[in-house]
Amino acid sequence: MSSQLQTPGAGPTPDRPRYRTETTPPHTPLRPTWACRACGQTWPCPQARLLLKVEYESALPALSIYLSGLMFEAMRDLFHLNPHDGPSPQEMFDRFVAWGPFRRSILEQR
Repeated sequence: MSSQLQTPGAGPTPDRPRYRTETTPPHTPLRPTWACRACGQTWPCPQARLLLKVEYESALPALSIYLSGLMFEAMRDLFHLNPHDGPSPQEMFDRFVAWGPFRRSILEQR
């Protein structure tokens, strides 16, 4: 029996938000850079955040789980692209999870 932890498997497939039009690509991440394939901003871009909140409106815990899994995948990809000065864990948390449905209000943080 080994005392080492196993390497985690792949996280969720970054295929949401599912909303799309015939003329515009979906606001999903383009790996390994994690830029939005529709607008080129860092993903999740403002449009993706809005669409994700609408898509997961009746399943907010699932949105948090999905975003946390994608944060892990993004950290893995971005570290391999630039291991020396990539985004910090706090920056990644703020980018992927902190804006989600269970964020604490500024008033609650006092």
